[in-house]
Amino acid sequence: MTADTTESRVLAAIDQRRSRINDAIDEELPLKKPERLYEASRYLLKAGGKRLRPTVTLLVGEALADVEPASRDYRAFPTLSGAEIDLLRAAVSLEVIQSFTLIHDDIMDDDDLRRGVPAVHNEYDTSTAILAGDTLYSSAFEIMAETGGEPANALAAMRRLSSTCTKICEGQALDIAFESRDDLLPDEYLEMVELKTAVLYGASAAIPAELLGADEEVVEAMYQYGIETGQAFQIQDDVLDLTVPSEELGKQRGSDLVENKETLITLHARQQGVDVDGLLDTDSVEAVTEAEIDDAVAKLEAVGSIEHARETAEQLTERGKDRLSVLPDNEARGLLEDIADYLIDRGY
Repeated sequence: MTADTTESRVLAAIDQRRSRINDAIDEELPLKKPERLYEASRYLLKAGGKRLRPTVTLLVGEALADVEPASRDYRAFPTLSGAEIDLLRAAVSLEVIQSFTLIHDDIMDDDDLRRGVPAVHNEYDTSTAILAGDTLYSSAFEIMAETGGEPANALAAMRRLSSTCTKICEGQALDIAFESRDDLLPDEYLEMVELKTAVLYGASAAIPAELLGADEEVVEAMYQYGIETGQAFQIQDDVLDLTVPSEELGKQRGSDLVENKETLITLHARQQGVDVDGLLDTDSVEAVTEAEIDDAVAKLEAVGSIEHARETAEQLTERGKDRLSVLPDNEARGLLEDIADYLIDRGY
C-alpha cells in the first residue's frame, strides 16, 4: 500500500468520526458563565485539530468489539461482557487533555500561534489562559467519570488518565531541564519524548481497552502501541523540521536547530564528533538563511544523523504495529496500523 493510499484511508477514518467528536465536545463542554472562561477553554478545540487521538480511542474500541468501523452508537458502545459504555465521552476526555496541554505549553514557550490562530494567552490574556487550561484539566476527569460500565474498569481508566497527566508534566519538566544540559544522551531524549508526547497516544489506545474490559495483556499492548507510535511521531517531526521546505512547514525550516533544541538528530551528530552548536552562526529564526540551513543539514546527513532518526522512527512504528496482533483481525485493526504508518509518512 502506498503512502498516499494510507493517508487517504486514515483521513477518511478521521472524517467519519470528526463530526461526532466535535458534536460531543459541544455537549460535554457547554458555554456557560463565566462566559469568557469557557470561551477561552473551548477556543483551541473550536479552532480545529485532526482529532487523531480520539479517533484512535474509537478505533481500538471497534477493533476489540469486532464491529464494523463507525457502525455503532458510541454513546452506547458494547463492552466485552455485553454491557454498554459511553465510548465517545472517553474520546472527548482525551482530546480535552490534549487541548489543556497545548494551552499551557504555549504559555511556557511564549508561542504566538496555535492551529493558525493566536495562542489562547494572546487571544485573551495569560491569567485567563491558565484558568482555561485548568478548567479543561478538571473537566476531562468529569467527562471520563461519566463513561459508565463496570466500576473496576472505570477506575482503571481514571487512574490511567491521572497518571498520563502527571507524566506529561514530568516530560515538560525534563524538556526544560535539558535546555541547560550539554551531556544529554539519546535514551534520555527518548524518555522525555515518551513522557511529553507519547503517553497521551498510549492512554488514547489503552483506556478504551480498559473500559471494554480487555485483559491486562491487551491493555498493555495497546498502551505500548500508543507509546511507540507516539515516539515515532515526534522523531519524524524532528526530521521534517529539517527536510521539508519552510512554505510547506508553515514555519522556518530548521527552527529547532536555530533555537538549539536537542533532538535525536543532534544527539547522534554529537556522538559522531559534529560541533552541533557551531552549525549555525545565529540563534534568530528571523535572521537565518535557507543557505545556512542547507549547509547544516548537509553536515548532519554526511554523518548519518538524519537517516538514523528516520530508521529509529521506522523501527518504533513497526514495533507499535506488532502490538496490534492481540486484537481481532478486522478493519478497525487495519486502520490502527495505517495510523501508525501515517504518523511517520505524513507530509505538510
